Formats: sequence, structure tokens, C-alpha cells
Amino acid sequence: MPESLRSALIQALPYGRRYARALTGSQPRGDLLVAESLRTLTTSRLTDDLPSLCRLYQAISRHFAAQPENDGPEHGLSVKQRQLLLLTTLEEVSLDMAARIVELPAQDASEELEKAHAYLKTGIQTSVLIIEDEPIIAMDIEDLVLQCGHRIAGVAHTQADAIRLAQETRPGLILADINLGAGGDGMRAVAEITKTHSAPVIYVTAYPERLLTGETSEPSFVITKPFEPLTLAVATYQAVSNQALARSKGTVA
Repeated sequence: MPESLRSALIQALPYGRRYARALTGSQPRGDLLVAESLRTLTTSRLTDDLPSLCRLYQAISRHFAAQPENDGPEHGLSVKQRQLLLLTTLEEVSLDMAARIVELPAQDASEELEKAHAYLKTGIQTSVLIIEDEPIIAMDIEDLVLQCGHRIAGVAHTQADAIRLAQETRPGLILADINLGAGGDGMRAVAEITKTHSAPVIYVTAYPERLLTGETSEPSFVITKPFEPLTLAVATYQAVSNQALARSKGTVA
């Protein structure tokens, strides 16, 4: 692998990890998918004129799609549809580039993405606990959650409030900021909550690359502030559906 490509891929790794973790619903499986995909970059033919990050997305997409357990009616959306949704919302890739990454003609990709958007509107609805220390931002996030068709389990501004509200409401999803200022730490709050309550977690942060190093225990779902309702809808679908599938297979308590 040329040194220039190696250097570019190192810079791309945090975003490749975010994409792979969202696809798999798991930090360990997502990071393993990235590692396996990186190996294929030296042995498989990829689209040479793609930017380095998109080449990594393409390798991840190919490797994920090649695993038969990742497709089927129990997933709701097809592999290509999930990949297109995540690429165009979570990773903010243009539709034309996303089509190239998943290796579909542009028109086919557009039609698949349209079907995926329609499916999301029928979609998974759950109760959401919002953990955010800034009241105005919390109100904006609350509005986005309601736009996505979910219910608000509660809004916590501090670590202690988050733990208390989670015990009281047993939310179906936790949407947590990382830094709660003087009110504590969102990740510590979630760590305490998940000792007694199993719910998927989506972290929101202005600096996602800091949570995607692959060096420690890190989130499976990370979205970047500010975000659009569709980004939240896609992340919620992936988080809730991945956990439901894991439960059905007996891999989640």
C-alpha cells in the first residue's frame, strides 16, 4: 500500500469506525469489520478514483454485504438500503458518491434510498431519554425526537438526573451528550444506567473522532452535532432494530 494512501486511511479511520459500528450495532464487531476491510484494501480491487475515506467505506460495505447473516426479512431494510441511509445521513456522503460506494447505478441507488425513507416513516417508535446539559439544545433535540415519531421518556440535565429518570421511566433508547459540564459525564451516566437497564444508546457530540479511536470501550452509535431529524431517525432505526435482532438471537439480555 502506498505511504500516501496509508496516511490518508489513518485519518479516515474514525469515520470508518462510526460507519461500521452503526452497520453492525456493536463496537467490537464494527471495529473488527474495519480491521478486516483494511486488509482487503491491499488485496481487492476497489474504485481507484474514490477519495481514501470513500474507498474505506466501500471496503467496509463489501465486506459487510458478503456476510449472509446481515441480510434477510428480519432486518426490515436490505443491506444496500441500510448502507445508503447511513452513508447519506450519518456520514453525510452525497447520493452519487454513496451509489459508487455500494456499487449501484445512481438511479437504482436513488430508488433504494427512497424505499428506505418510506420504510422509516412507518418505522420503529420508542421512548427516548435525552441527556443534555444545555436547556435550549435539549429542547431542540426533544423537538427532533418528536418529529421522528418517538415519545419523550424524560430530559436529564445532569448525570444524577439521568440515572434517576432511567430508573423511573425504563426508556427504549438513550440519546446522550458526552459532556454535561458541571453536571457530570454522559458516558458515566449511561454506564451506571446500563448496569440495570438494557437499552440502545446514541451519543451526540461535536467531536465524534474523539470517541472513535478503537483504543478503549467506546460507543456503538455516534452522531455529530448539529444533526437533522433524518440522521436521528436512521440512527434510531439502526440502534433499536440491531438490539431487537440481537435479543431474538439470544445475544442480549
